[in-house]
Amino acid sequence: MGLQLLISALNKNPAELTGQMNMECPAVLVNQCDEEKTEEIIVLGQSVKVISMKERGVGLSRNTCIENATEETVLFSDDDIVYDSGYVSKVEEAFARHPDADVLLFNVRVSENRRTYWNTEDKKLGKTGVGRYPAYSIAAKRESLIKSGVRFSLLFGGGAKYSNGEDSLFLTDCLRNGLILYSVTDVIGEEKENESTWFKGFTEKFFFDRGVLFAFLYPNTALIWAFRFVFLKKNIDTSGVGKKTAWKKIREGIKEGKKLRKCSST
Repeated sequence: MGLQLLISALNKNPAELTGQMNMECPAVLVNQCDEEKTEEIIVLGQSVKVISMKERGVGLSRNTCIENATEETVLFSDDDIVYDSGYVSKVEEAFARHPDADVLLFNVRVSENRRTYWNTEDKKLGKTGVGRYPAYSIAAKRESLIKSGVRFSLLFGGGAKYSNGEDSLFLTDCLRNGLILYSVTDVIGEEKENESTWFKGFTEKFFFDRGVLFAFLYPNTALIWAFRFVFLKKNIDTSGVGKKTAWKKIREGIKEGKKLRKCSST
């Protein structure tokens, strides 16, 4: 089973970046910068296909990686991830444990204030269990992605119109298209703490964008999830805008998201 890193980066030196990631397998690196070119470099004995592009958007970056991947299995990555020695073997062994899996979600160490999940058991996942996982936790069988047609949304995430959520939507679409997902306990690396490229606080835009995302994630129950998010979720700070405004903006976002979904389905 060949493994390939799919790295999304913004304004990085490709050789320097990949040299810091402790690479043990080939990679495709999409570097969104001020150039348009494609080249191949060798880093730590591994082949890295570097695609430099001016157009922005993390969804575009990840989709370009998928389209240029060549190995049997792919592992999504960001430009702030450093891998543990032996991570390739861990990924291969995890897929061997779950031969029916199309997608596996791995543990990656992050600072406590940024942690949204930690897998304590290998577990098959359903539609309500994937919203916590970032893209850098995802490994997938490339052929499964190609056959399913699942790709990252161009509407959400860094560089897109709406804030984060492209990873949750991607995993939800995997399930909607019949792919089999497992969470696994293997730890494969860590995130170097950097300033977020999208989170600027619990602003009106934050709540509006979350409403748009909920319309895509939960077409029939978006308002229920929105109410829980604004009024019941403990780590959501509405003090800056007030709960009344947060509730108003998230409902406006749901309304816009439903319009976008309707347009995309016609």
